[in-house]
Amino acid sequence: MVELADIFRLHGPDYRAKFGDRMLPSHLRAMHDIERCRTAALGGQLYTCDQCRADHYSYHSCKNRHCPKCQNDQAEAWLQSQQRLLLPLPHFMVTFTLPDDLRGMARSHQQRLYNILFRASSEALQGLALDRRFIGGRVGMVGVLHTWTRDLRYHPHVHYIVAGRGLSTDGHWLASGDTFLVHITPLSVIFRAKFRDQLQKTPLFPLVEEHVWKKGWIVHCQPVGSGQHAFKYLAPYIFRVAISNNRILQLADGHVTFQYKDAASAQLTCSTVTAEEFIRRFLQHVLPDRFIKVRYYGLLSPGNRHLLNRARQLLASTATPTPPALQPVIKPLPCAPRCPNCARPLILVQTLRPTSRWPP
Repeated sequence: MVELADIFRLHGPDYRAKFGDRMLPSHLRAMHDIERCRTAALGGQLYTCDQCRADHYSYHSCKNRHCPKCQNDQAEAWLQSQQRLLLPLPHFMVTFTLPDDLRGMARSHQQRLYNILFRASSEALQGLALDRRFIGGRVGMVGVLHTWTRDLRYHPHVHYIVAGRGLSTDGHWLASGDTFLVHITPLSVIFRAKFRDQLQKTPLFPLVEEHVWKKGWIVHCQPVGSGQHAFKYLAPYIFRVAISNNRILQLADGHVTFQYKDAASAQLTCSTVTAEEFIRRFLQHVLPDRFIKVRYYGLLSPGNRHLLNRARQLLASTATPTPPALQPVIKPLPCAPRCPNCARPLILVQTLRPTSRWPP
């Protein structure tokens, strides 16, 4: 099976030779880690089997959050933590999309533009929710950054899961209704204006053409019931990388073939691109180091947990049914590795030291 690491090892040196002086440090680090993941470069352990006398090497993972081989059960653990925040209310998913005209700038200035995207969208939504024509109170929101389409193209947007009620300044619940949160048209206008105001504080603002601030920006809102299904939808995007190894079908003659599900037809489709283009598409979804892609606002902000507790007290006095709790995640206890030939427990012979460090 072809892996992302194979593509990086074979074509990565040429890619770095051509674009290395323009690559972001986080992109270089991701390539370096993925190429060396579970190889002797990162060290590991040497085991032996006392039955069949075979030696077995177990190399360490790179633990880079963009490595397909280092995915784990974090999504399920995150879902469990959200259960403590989920209020027994109707919820909505609101999506803010960055316009095409700003995506090139966002690719080159990810840290700054992604932060502005979060700030502008969250302030726009919270501000409109405070308007008495809609809710009139402080809502609870969880925002998740997502940057890729199914064929790895660049499409930065933020999904918010929003409770359909707000807490007023005098401590009362104010509802929006089960199928309506706020009007999308004014929300889009406010989002665009707040983004513009934030970008004006940076040296990047003069690089944006004036028509960008006059066109309509895409904002979408839909009811999602109790919110549990919406959280389950978003959880994989938080811990999944842009493409998994099982979607890479072939690496031949400098081209990569991978499959994806077409959004329009819901059919599996194959795409073949040059190795250089494939690497470019993958790297544009690598986030800056320590960038936080999940953020909490309003009642769900860590600084407002006292308001969240007040909201729970108010809800406890109503007849609103509480959504069923998610099943606890039971992690298996670690066990000794076994021989792939005879299934007997392996004996640790030697700990292998890493031979490669970052920066190289």
